[in-house]
Parts: sequence; C-alpha cells; structure tokens
Amino acid sequence: MSTATALDVNDLHVYLGESHVLQGVSFSVAKGGVTALLGRNGVGKTTTLRALMGLVPRSRGSVEVQGENVTRLPTHAIVRRGIGYVPEDRDVFAGLTVEENLRLSERGGNGRYDLVYDLFPELRERGRQRAGTLSGGQQQMVAIARALLNDNDLLLIDEPTKGLAPLLVTEVAVALERAAELSTILLVEQNLGVAKRVAEHAVVLDGGRVVYEGAAGELLSNPERVRELLGVGGAGH
Repeated sequence: MSTATALDVNDLHVYLGESHVLQGVSFSVAKGGVTALLGRNGVGKTTTLRALMGLVPRSRGSVEVQGENVTRLPTHAIVRRGIGYVPEDRDVFAGLTVEENLRLSERGGNGRYDLVYDLFPELRERGRQRAGTLSGGQQQMVAIARALLNDNDLLLIDEPTKGLAPLLVTEVAVALERAAELSTILLVEQNLGVAKRVAEHAVVLDGGRVVYEGAAGELLSNPERVRELLGVGGAGH
C-alpha cells in the first residue's frame, strides 16, 4: 500500500433496512490536507463515514487505514488506530462545561491541551461555560477540538457548517484549515464555498457509488460539472 495514502476504501456495500445505500464505494484519501466527500442529499455520505468507523454493518468491501486492514475491527479499536470522528450535529454534552467535554474525550489521560487551546483560544476562555450555552460555531470548535485532543492521524468530519450563520461558517472554515495542518481530514460538506476553500481533493457520491474522484478545485470551478454531479449552481452555494 502506498505510504502516500491515509485511507483506502474498496467495494464498500452497506444496507440500511431494505435500502442498499452504498453500492460498491471505492476511493482513496491522500495523506495530508482535506479530501471533501460531496454529493446530493441522501446519497450516503454520512453512511460512508459511519461505515468507516464500524458504526453501521458493512455487507462487503474493505477499509484500510495507513495500509492496515481495519474492516473487521470494532469501533473502539478503529479509534485506537488514530481515527477521530466528528459526527453531524456536533453531539456536545450540553449540560457539561467545555473543559468537561474535552476531558471526556481524552484517550489515555494525556490530551494535547496546549495544541487545542493554541488552535481555539476561545475554548480556554470559555472552559467553565456549559457547552449548551455556546454558539453553534463554538460548539463545532468543541467537537473538532475533542477529535484533535488525541493524536489522531485521520479525522472524519461530518457537515461542520450545517445550520450555521455565515460569520460562523467562516470561523469553522478557518478552524478546519488549521486542523488540516495536523491531521488528514475526510470532510462531508454541503457548503461548496467551504469545500472549495479548504479541500485539495474531492470524492463525489451518487446512486451509492463514486462518480468523481480528483482535484476539488477543478471540479468546483466548473459550474457545468457541479450542476451535473451535485445538482447546484456553483461553489458559492
């Protein structure tokens, strides 16, 4: 397996009930930077991330992380291989403080707090504030910080700008750029402006299969291809 590859997915099939959601998904994620996982609503982007984490059953296919086959490993063992997961809708513990949210995420009791607070100084300032009282953008920073707290080589981040006001979208995009300096990121993102800003590579799903794999800028700068593959008008949408 090439050392330039952080993640290799081959012929991944997932059924959810009677629905054959992933129908032979195959793609690779290069080490370093951001790969955007794109597609219309309901094509299986979140299911792909959940399948990579072992959170939904895979009926066929393989998943390799840094050349190691993790297909049959349980979720906790996949996490220990250095994969962090930031789920859709953030899932912070609203009743706990920012500090408590971070402490709960430590793996092995040795979190990279200096790094997290350097990236997100606001979280240090709000350490004793309950996470449920933070803005959506601040909650997203907590969610990303929890994944960065441990020495993760690969982060799977699902819809980090969903439902955020434009100013907060920009904040999260900056946070993603900084996080990408430390870890490889596979990013599910509906905001194509954010995807174009942060991603070097793109994978597009449609009909449960990969229909594009290549340079993000090349795809997102081509309005016709964006309309064809994503059903929207361009990277500003």
